[in-house]
Amino acid sequence: MPEDDDARGEETFAVETQEWVAAVSDARDRGFAFFDWLTAVDRTYDVDRPGFDVVVRLLDVSRIGELRGIRITTRLAEGEPLPSLTALFKGAAWHERETHEMFGIDVTGFDDGSGYGLRPLLLPDGFEGTPLRKSFQLAARASKPWPGGKEPGEGHDTAKSPSRRRVQAPGVPDPQWGPR
Repeated sequence: MPEDDDARGEETFAVETQEWVAAVSDARDRGFAFFDWLTAVDRTYDVDRPGFDVVVRLLDVSRIGELRGIRITTRLAEGEPLPSLTALFKGAAWHERETHEMFGIDVTGFDDGSGYGLRPLLLPDGFEGTPLRKSFQLAARASKPWPGGKEPGEGHDTAKSPSRRRVQAPGVPDPQWGPR
């Protein structure tokens, strides 16, 4: 049953983790046979139900000139594995490897046909951490000034800028952190 429809008219479903593969299989059988993408959203700071939302988007391309989409989401608790979709869509392998590498989400039943299992995809050898988690501290933000927007009173002409208390964004380390 659809949770709701978004502005593009796509159906969106939220399912329990044990229903994940069956829900995606059902959507494929209903015509959503084109695998578009899979990713995760870090919701570990959600007070009510912390974890990760894993989202898959499938498309129905069977009608010329009409493209229908569906998104299916499941919430994983910290450390809970995701059942693999590679038995349904071979193209899910790249996305599951990326989600594993960037969020640290284990994928059970993963099989891309190579026999190598989940392995690094995008990050260099020896990289430690999961860079798309909110808890990951970006070293570049700790070691040099960030080139983006400045707080009022920072940079430029401070004599003309009003000052206010600095607000530290989640995941940004204290200025004393990092190499000197």
